[in-house]
Amino acid sequence: MYILGTIEILLTYILPSMAIFKAEEASEETAAMLNNMRVYGTCVLTCMALVVFVGVKYVNKFALVFLACVILSILSIYAGVIKSAIDPPNFPVCILGNRTLSRHSFDVCAKVMTVANETVTTKLWQLFCTSSFVNATCDEYFENNNVTELQGIPGVASGLLMENLWANYLAKGVIVEHVGLPSVTSSVSTVSLDQPYVFTDMTSYFTLLVGIYFPSVTGIMAGSNRSGDLRDAQKSIPIGTIMAIATTSAVYVSTIILFGACIEGVVLRDKFGEAVNGNLVIGTLSWPSPWVIVIGSFFSTCGAGLQSLTGAPRLLQAISRDGIVPFLRVFGHGKANGEPTWALLLTACICETGILIASLDEVAPILSMFFLMCYMFVNLACALQTLLRTPNWRPRFKYYHWTMSFLGMSLCLSLMFICSWYYAIVAMVIAGLIYKYIEFNGAEKEWGDGIRGLSLSAARYALLRLEEGPPHTKNWRPQLLVLVKVDEDQNVKHPQLLTFTCQLKAGKGLTIVGTVLEGSFLENHTQAQRAEESVKRLMEVEKVKGFCQAVVSSNLRDGMSHLIQSCGLGGMQHNTVLMGWPRAWRQSDDPRTWKNIIEVVRETTAGRLALLVAKNITAFPSNQERYSEGYIDVWWIVHDGGMLMLLPFLLRQHKVWRKCKMRIFTVAQLEDNSIQMKKDLTVFLYHLRIVAEVEVVEMHDSDISAYTYERTLMMEQRSQILKEMHLTKNEREREIQSITDESRGSIRRKHPAKAKLRLSSQDEQEGGPVEKPEEEVQLIHDKTASTQSIASQSPAEEVSTPGEKVHMTWTKEKLAGDKNKNKGPVTPEEIRDLFSMKPNQSNVRRMHTAVKLNEVIVKKSQDAKLVLLNMPGPPKNRNGDENCILSQGTETIMQYQGILV
Repeated sequence: MYILGTIEILLTYILPSMAIFKAEEASEETAAMLNNMRVYGTCVLTCMALVVFVGVKYVNKFALVFLACVILSILSIYAGVIKSAIDPPNFPVCILGNRTLSRHSFDVCAKVMTVANETVTTKLWQLFCTSSFVNATCDEYFENNNVTELQGIPGVASGLLMENLWANYLAKGVIVEHVGLPSVTSSVSTVSLDQPYVFTDMTSYFTLLVGIYFPSVTGIMAGSNRSGDLRDAQKSIPIGTIMAIATTSAVYVSTIILFGACIEGVVLRDKFGEAVNGNLVIGTLSWPSPWVIVIGSFFSTCGAGLQSLTGAPRLLQAISRDGIVPFLRVFGHGKANGEPTWALLLTACICETGILIASLDEVAPILSMFFLMCYMFVNLACALQTLLRTPNWRPRFKYYHWTMSFLGMSLCLSLMFICSWYYAIVAMVIAGLIYKYIEFNGAEKEWGDGIRGLSLSAARYALLRLEEGPPHTKNWRPQLLVLVKVDEDQNVKHPQLLTFTCQLKAGKGLTIVGTVLEGSFLENHTQAQRAEESVKRLMEVEKVKGFCQAVVSSNLRDGMSHLIQSCGLGGMQHNTVLMGWPRAWRQSDDPRTWKNIIEVVRETTAGRLALLVAKNITAFPSNQERYSEGYIDVWWIVHDGGMLMLLPFLLRQHKVWRKCKMRIFTVAQLEDNSIQMKKDLTVFLYHLRIVAEVEVVEMHDSDISAYTYERTLMMEQRSQILKEMHLTKNEREREIQSITDESRGSIRRKHPAKAKLRLSSQDEQEGGPVEKPEEEVQLIHDKTASTQSIASQSPAEEVSTPGEKVHMTWTKEKLAGDKNKNKGPVTPEEIRDLFSMKPNQSNVRRMHTAVKLNEVIVKKSQDAKLVLLNMPGPPKNRNGDENCILSQGTETIMQYQGILV
């Protein structure tokens, strides 16, 4: 922009003969001038770039000369204003009626004149009339109005200030008129552009003028752009910037007021000075000579251009060297003395783009957008750093308050949209793209990120707000704590668990992925870090948005307990635990494989958390799969307020399950009204705004099978034997497994036909043997145990209890009576009595109900892609864990413990 101003002054006022392109007609003058500015602008830009390339010391030497010329120009203007009050300059303006005339085509401001006592017409007459004779036919407006000659600069004492104080914006192609003079309008409303009037070449309005004027005040940042060359930047920048603002503000405001007080309005609105024969108005006003202003303006624009070519490459080089914008790193190189060679080349190319546009009226608003945006972000950064009280924000300048920065930011943003809303939007989109690019690919520096500090403050405020009250039921959604296992290389064993998390969450709500490493933290903290990095990489691959936490504990059980209790912060805590089913727990000699999940169920129940357990998670669909059809079955055994209804709804939001339909099954006894139950459930689903098929399954009482009887008997015998043998805890656990295996073999031998009714399943241990089919038995626990829920993906489904929950075979009454028994060694007679005992009929009935329910689920949900059902909780008596038989003989199971929130 400064280079274009330099060329305009050179070709208009200093050496007009240097113009390469010349217009033959008046309409071609603008195009010719733009072409001249393109050619000469490129030459001047090249010369300036060479000067800057040679070294900044030469720019500094030139700067002193340019500064002296600018100061002399300003002083000459003030001197000319004072002189105009005493002796105004002769600066005539010709007015026809109230219309301003262009002086390019005539010399005498009159229609006729007397020459040798003879009245002759002037050149002005010939411009409006058909001939030079007095009786010629002339333009109607020319005939009806007089020609008046006014002084364009009447002086500061003329009282023009009040006349020029108010705005007078004009549209494009309108004649510049003097409001205070009389005028007789003509019958012809249109005016030919070939007539010698002064026409406006563009529509003017406040915001446009602000956009054109604003770049003239951008030099105040020149010092900060060259902070690397200052001896004491911390001291020089505040003082220099404030002095620059004060000086430029005083000069600009005072000169604007003085121009309005000294110069006629028609001259001020004459953009190209056509009414004054192209003379420089400010040069005519100044004293002692107009050349002071011409030369001062020329050197002022040259100096500003050199300063811009000096500061911008250094700023670009600093950004490139910091690696903030990766693709700009090549421009961080320079000469051995640090001069930004490549950055200067890029800056010159950008400047050449503006020179090719050539029009100052087009270039100035674009530059104004980016200058305003730059100042806006500077003010925003200062305000944020102060409000956030960032420890590294320690400005030496004490006379500062954040409200000033906020006000400056608001003004810059307002001016951007006031000047040009479409340019403002484009500039902000470009800035946003650059910011996102830096956020994803830019290097992190030691000074940090102000937006991150704002995010931390916003997060803290939001967490405190969440603490004000419990969440409403309608806002409830699963906030997951996903418990995953890692192998010896700290890689996640079952990544499908995170795949299912992505399908269930779809990026909404809180997700925490936790893992436990056994050992000491001092010895295994590096493994914990590697585990966290591995989990984070997997979360990125599976598109799971959340957090990761690895805990090192002396044993797996305590670590899982710590995660369940302590994960989350404030109101952002998990309400659901998702984990995998223990693999090959029946074949393992280690009882912890099945005790861990029982303890997790207990802890989630105590903490009023929901529990989701996935069995054979490897069979669940990946994110790339799509179910074109199928069902999601919900077996609503225990009414939990709609928890089971929410899970399929959330899953169906994902593209994998979107085309699956939903079926609701509920269980009724003989004494229940099945028709009414179906109506009630349909109404309930309607109020939940869930579309699903409803079916009521009736459970009929039937004879207890021999298998059920013997299975219950074996369980009670096992408990009694272990009680009498007084084994240690480890011995007792090993004995449990051997007795269980013996009971399975006995059942298969005695009832081979019954075994054929059951679905076989692949052993859970990878590469392990395939188990023979066996009856499904679910958790047998105390009557006071809390209700759980189960989700299963397989035709072979998990067993669940109906309305009446199963209880521990070894009841509290039996335990109390057993304390009074003989503690001596077990005799053969006592062992024979144990094997001849009869099972508790209540336990037999509950085992029978569980088996029958499992058969119904397998029959009804064979074609389902996913099955959700309630699951009973573990026994509250922790000494009865050996009687908990967890989902034997099934394939892919997902169990869900539901707590109504």
